[in-house]
Amino acid sequence: MSQFGAPRGRTCSRSPRSRTLRSVATLTSAVLAVTVLAGCSSDGTEEAPAAAQDNAPAARDKVADGGTLRWAVDALPTTLNSFQADADGTTARIAGAVLPSLYTLDGRGRPQLNPDYLESAQVVETEPRQVVLYKLHQQAVWSDGREIGAPDFVAQWRALSGRDTAYWTARNSGYERIEKIERGKNDLEVRVTFAKPYADWQSLFTPLYPKQVMGSPNAFNDGARTTLKATAGPFLLKSIDRKSGDVTLARNPRWWGQSAKLDSLVLKAVPRADRGAALAADKLDLAEIDRSTAERITLALRDARAGRNGAQAALAHGPGSAIAPSKALKSWALAHGSDEKKAEEVQAARQTNQKAVTRYATEQDALAGFVVRKSLEPAYTQLSLNGESGALADERVRRAVARAIDRQELAESVLKPLGLPATPPGSHLALAGQAAYADSSDALGDQDTKEARALLADAGWVPGGAVKKPAGAKDGTEAGSEAEKAKENKEKAGAKADGSSTDSKKKADTASDEGLYIVGDDKPGARRALPAPVIGAAGPENGTNILTSAPAAARQSAALLARAEALDTGTGPGRAAHSVTKPDRGVAGAYAPLGTAAPVTAPEAAQVLGKDGKALSLRFVLPSGPGSEALRAVGDRIVRMLDAVGIRTQITKVADDSFFKDHVAAGDYDLALYSWPASAFPATDARPIFAKPEPASDGSLLVEQNYSRVGTDRIDQLFDQAAGTLDEEEARELVRQADARIWAAAGSIPLYQRPQLVAAKAEIVNAGAWGLAAPRYQDIGFKKAESSKGAERNR
Repeated sequence: MSQFGAPRGRTCSRSPRSRTLRSVATLTSAVLAVTVLAGCSSDGTEEAPAAAQDNAPAARDKVADGGTLRWAVDALPTTLNSFQADADGTTARIAGAVLPSLYTLDGRGRPQLNPDYLESAQVVETEPRQVVLYKLHQQAVWSDGREIGAPDFVAQWRALSGRDTAYWTARNSGYERIEKIERGKNDLEVRVTFAKPYADWQSLFTPLYPKQVMGSPNAFNDGARTTLKATAGPFLLKSIDRKSGDVTLARNPRWWGQSAKLDSLVLKAVPRADRGAALAADKLDLAEIDRSTAERITLALRDARAGRNGAQAALAHGPGSAIAPSKALKSWALAHGSDEKKAEEVQAARQTNQKAVTRYATEQDALAGFVVRKSLEPAYTQLSLNGESGALADERVRRAVARAIDRQELAESVLKPLGLPATPPGSHLALAGQAAYADSSDALGDQDTKEARALLADAGWVPGGAVKKPAGAKDGTEAGSEAEKAKENKEKAGAKADGSSTDSKKKADTASDEGLYIVGDDKPGARRALPAPVIGAAGPENGTNILTSAPAAARQSAALLARAEALDTGTGPGRAAHSVTKPDRGVAGAYAPLGTAAPVTAPEAAQVLGKDGKALSLRFVLPSGPGSEALRAVGDRIVRMLDAVGIRTQITKVADDSFFKDHVAAGDYDLALYSWPASAFPATDARPIFAKPEPASDGSLLVEQNYSRVGTDRIDQLFDQAAGTLDEEEARELVRQADARIWAAAGSIPLYQRPQLVAAKAEIVNAGAWGLAAPRYQDIGFKKAESSKGAERNR
C-alpha cells in the first residue's frame, strides 16, 4: 500500500541532515513470540505493553535442515545500498539477511547488541570527547575471507559524514558527529571518537557495508545498486532475476554463527492485490496480506475443520452464494429458452460464473494449508493536517479537527475485527513497549464536540459566516474581542495585531507563541520583523504565508503550552490532577476564551460554518488503489466526525503512485492519512519528521519530512538536546517533552497502530508477524517432521 511510499527525505531539502531515510522494513521483523508484555522499567514504573508477536517460535533442534522458502516482497530492489534515497523495504530485508547488524531490535523494539558480530560495545570515555569502543567477534569475516575491521568502519563514516558531496547519500544522521575512527589495541577493536556527544550511537554501522562498497563515490553510487562485492550474514546474495522477479539468497558457507536452517530464501516480487491467488497457486510460502485475503484463509480453515471442501465453500460464501434458487432457475430457463440471442448471453454469463466458482473452490482448498499470523506493525497511521496555509494555518482550527475525532472509535474499527489490541497510540515518537513510550496525548485532549465547536467559533468560523462578511469583522490574524484588546492594552502584555511585539521577538519559546506555527519564523537569536504581505511572485501564492499571533490565540496557546509544560517538567496543576483524577479530557477555556459561544444546537450545527463569506471546507486526499479500502473506510468515519462539528470536507481520491509524491510531499492537501514507522532512536529518526520548516531563498519551504508543515523552535531544540545527552533517562524525558509539544501543535494526530497480517504455511516456524522485533533469518525454516515414535508418544 502506498501509505509507506513516502519520498525518503528529499522534499525541498538542502542539507545532508535533512535527507534522513525512513525505512519501514528495518523494523518489520522478529525473534520469539511472547505474550503481551507488561513489565516495569528500571525505575519501577509500569510500562505500556507491547503487542504480542505471532511467528510460531520453535527451538532450532525442532527445525528441519534444508529447503527453500518463498517470501513475498512488494517489488525488486532498485538498489542494494540502504543509504541511498531509493532504498526500500526489499533493500532492507536483503541487508538484514546478508550484512552485519551490530544491534538488532528485541520484542519491545529496543536495540540489543548482536553477539554474532560484537563481543562488546560501550562508551569508554566522555571527556573531553565521547569514545565508543567496539570489540568485534573474533571469527567475523566477509564472504571474500577478509576480517571485518576498522577499515570498513572508516569507509562507511567517510561516505555518510556529508563532508564529501560526491557520495549520493540519503542520510547521515550521527555520522556527521564523528571526529575520527581508529584501530584499537588489535585488529578486533575499533575506537570511534565523537566531536560532540551522540545519544543514539547504537544506531550507527547497521547495516555495515564492506569498504569495497563505501570506499569510493563510484562504488557507493553505482556499484552497490545491483550487486554486493562482499557480504557477511547467515545468507549471501546469490542472484537477482528481474525477468522472474526473484531475489535468491543462499546459505553462507563462511558464516561463523549458527548455520541458516534454510538452503535458500527466495524473495518474490508479488503485488499485495495478487498475493491471495499466488498463495493458492503454491507460488508463495510466506507473505504479508490484506484483510480480505486473511478473511479468505480464515474461512478456508473453518471449512476444512467442518469437513467442507472448496466446492461446498463456494456455494456457502463464494461467488455462488449470491445466487438464490429462484434466480438459478430463471437463469437456466433463459439459457435453454427459445430466444437464441438471450440464451447465448445467459449461457456465457453462466459459464463465466461457473469458472469463478470453480476457481474460488480450488483456491479455498489450497488456502486451507495456510494460517494467518497477526500482530501490530511497528508503525502507526496518522491524520496529517497541512498547516502551511488556508484554514488549518490557524492552530485553533487544527485543534478543533483533533478534538472532533474519536481516536478510540477509529482504532476499534480497524483492529477490533482482527482481534488485535485497539488502544490509540499516545505518542508520535514511540510505540507501546518501547523505552521512549509515554502517553502525552493529554497535551491536546480527547474527543470533545463542544470544545471543537468553541475553538471554531473563536477562530471566526460560525454558522452563516459563509453567506456574508459581517460588518466590522476582523481577519483571523486579528481575532480577539475588543474587551480582550482593552485588557491587553491595560496589562501591556499582549501581542499587537500585526504580530510585531518587541517582547515576543525576544523569546524563542515563550507562552505567547509556543505551539503557534509561524511559517518562516527565524531560529532563536535571529528573530526578524515580519514583512508586509506581498502579492505576486514573492507573495504567498509562490511561497509561504506569514501568520501572526492574535491576542486570543496567544492566550489559548499559553494555556495549551502550560499543559505541555506540565508534562515537560512533571509540575503544575495539570500533572498533579493527572495522578489523582480521571484521564484528562481537556481544560475548559484552555483552547477558547471562557464565555465563547459554541454553536451547539442542532439547527446551528446543520448550517455550514463560514467566515468572511467563505465556507469552511477541507480537502481530504486519499489513495484510490485496491489495497487502500481500509484507509478509505477510516477516512469516511473521519468525514462524519468532522461533519458533526460543522467542518465540511471535499474527498479527493488519487492514484496510489501519486498520493505521496504529488500530494502529501508537495503540500497539495488539507487532510491526509498515511503512516510512519516507529524507530528505536526517535531523537535521530523522528527529528526530520517534526522539524520546523524553514523558508528558502527562492520562496519555497524546506520541510524535510515534516509534511504537515507544522513545527516550533522548541521542538527542534528538544530533539537536539535528546540526541546530545549520554544520560538515557534524560534523553527519554526530552523526547517525551518534544512529543507533548507535537501533540499541542496539532499537525499530526496518531490514530492507530497498523495491523500486521501474515499468511504462512502451517509448517513454517520462526516466521510470521514479528511486531517490533527484528527477524533472526538463520532460524527461519520448516518444522521438523515427527518420527513415528515421537508421534506415538504425543498421542
